[in-house]
Parts: sequence; C-alpha cells; structure tokens
Amino acid sequence: MKSSLVSNLWVRGSKWTRARKRVTVHALITATGLLMLWASTGLQAQQPNYIVPFLPSPVRSVSTVPANGDVNPYGVAFVPLNFPAGTVNPGDILVSNFNNNQNLQGTGTTIMRVPPNAPPSVFFPGVAPLGLSTALNILQAGYVLVGNFPSVDGTCGTASPGSILVINSSGTQVGSITNPSYINGPWDSALYDQGSTALLFVANGLSGTVARLDLQVGNGGVTVQNFTQIASGYGFQCDPVTFVDAPTGLVYNPREDVLYVASTVDNAVFAISGAGHATRDRGMGKIIYQDDVHLHGPLAMAMAPNGHLVVSNNDVINSDPNQPSEIVEFTVQGDFVKQISVDPNQGGSFGLATATSGKVATFAAVDDNTAMLLIWTLELP
Repeated sequence: MKSSLVSNLWVRGSKWTRARKRVTVHALITATGLLMLWASTGLQAQQPNYIVPFLPSPVRSVSTVPANGDVNPYGVAFVPLNFPAGTVNPGDILVSNFNNNQNLQGTGTTIMRVPPNAPPSVFFPGVAPLGLSTALNILQAGYVLVGNFPSVDGTCGTASPGSILVINSSGTQVGSITNPSYINGPWDSALYDQGSTALLFVANGLSGTVARLDLQVGNGGVTVQNFTQIASGYGFQCDPVTFVDAPTGLVYNPREDVLYVASTVDNAVFAISGAGHATRDRGMGKIIYQDDVHLHGPLAMAMAPNGHLVVSNNDVINSDPNQPSEIVEFTVQGDFVKQISVDPNQGGSFGLATATSGKVATFAAVDDNTAMLLIWTLELP
C-alpha cells in the first residue's frame, strides 16, 4: 500500500437502537478521532512520500428530515461558487431524499438545503410520485439536476424508468428529461459543467448501463443535444433492502477523459476511457479496484482533491458486520489507502461529495440510518 496525504478518519457514533432505515430525528452524533486531510493536487493522483499528521477539525451533523417526514438522504451536492442568486447560495449543500415518511423507498419528494452556518430548510418541495435518488448535480448556470426513480409501493418491482428533473435556483421544477432507452432508473450521476454546455453521465439501476447526455444550458433551461449509451454489462438486481443493486457512483476526470464507475453487484470499480467523446458502448471498461476485504457493495463515489477516489458501501453485497457503513479511499491505480465508518450499524453510508475553496476542503456524507448529513471542514497544506 502506497503512503498517502490522506490521514485516517474514523467517526464513532453514539449507540443507536433502531431497525435499519428507521430514523431518530433529534439524535446527535459524537464524532471523535482522526480527521481526513486532503492535499490539493488537482485531478490526477500523485505519489506522496510522506504522511501529513491530521489536523483536528469540527464535525457538524445536520438532520435532513423535512416537515413532511421524508427520510433516507441519498444525493449530496455542493452549490458552486458562481451559482446565481436564488433560494440557495454558493457553499450550501443540497441533499435529496429517497423515502417518504412511511419509509417507502422511491417515494421521497424533497431536496434539503444545508447552509454553512444556518439550520437546514427545504429547497425543493416536490409532488409525488417521485423518488429522488443519489443522482444529484448542480449546474453553475443556475439549475439543479436530480434523478427521479419512483416506485408505487416502495419496492423495485413497481419502479418506473423515471427521469432527470430540472429545477431552477428558486427551487421550482422547470423541466424533465425522459428517455427510457437511456434513463432507466437513474441511480447516480456525474456532471462535467462547461457553462453553456455540460456532460451528464447517468448510471441506470434497471438496466446496468451508463448513458451520457450532452446538454445545452441557457436562460431558457436545459436541453439534451444527444443521448449515448457508453457502458453496459454491470450487474443489476432488485433488492428488498437496498431497492436496487446496480452501477452507482460515477466520477469523471475530464483531463484524462475517463469515467470511473462503482458497480455494486460486481463489487468493483471500473474505468471507461474516452467517456466524454465515445460514440458507442464500451462495455464495462477495465477494473481499477477490486478489494473483497474493504469493498462491500460500492455505491456513491467522489474524487478527493489529491486525486484519490472515495466510495461508500451498501453492506449487502460481500457483507461484513465488522466493517459497517464504511467509506473507502483508494488510488486510481487500485491501492487501498484508508476507510472510515459513518455509523456503528450496517447500511448507513450512501451519498457523499467533496468541495475545495482555497485552502479549505469540505467533505460531506450522509448517514441514511439516522437521516443525518455529516460535514468535515478541513484545512489543506
């Protein structure tokens, strides 16, 4: 294992007594131990030759349960610096809810706003039938894109292909992107935002495929110029606990034109080369990380400022009760670095995101067992 600029991060929560997915709204999490420190080295992973000691940093925990009782926070996204004025501001974090107040999966309708120094509030009060998934991204032009993966009764068996909702800066839905051939259960997504144009990569839970949407972005909204299926062959299945097991986390590196895909059923992370320009399906790509010791059904994924990838786990595939709710850090060359636990019980880790501004990095991850968003503010060297 290569040495790393990332110090160990362990979160030891209070003991929670609950069934999986049941929520204690006013519960608090006590976070102690070492905190993650990322070196701001751009998009490509570097090979450091020393380990930086951890810097203590406060951990904030915020309930993501709105007044309507939605639970199971999944998607996490930071509002970019040049986002136009509206009901959210740059630096805010948005969190999408997948379950309703009856804890039925694929029925959550709300997106929560979490400001840096204020209580959370509802950004988007959607109207059923919806099921807002981990596929949550924010365009700098002032639009929020979120996957809608709805179910009639909370099971995958009654799920529909869904759509990508387009929401403006005031929290009003202004459009919807549908195409069952390319959007078939949008489970997670990745965005490459170029201002007036953007690439949106969508992982599909009902087909095990990944599609690229070439977007045109303007004052009139968001339109799709082209749909392309760029990857397929990943395992996918309905699951009574996790709704679906399918390709989930996507991370795009525009410098290398590589899309990284976390495939839950395959318990591995793949790389699709030429993803931003591909005109045909490139299959599953190549495996870059397969680790049965530390991977337990990889889910959402993000790239840290040092170029490493961090991925959550669903704890159903390759389950290990001794490693509950883990987030795993590894290099794009396939070397394990560190792991952290966001909950003492299994099934808590899911959506996560990172953001860097100057010498400050922020890491946010949900604990969907408790419907909390955990936030670390970290100083960079």
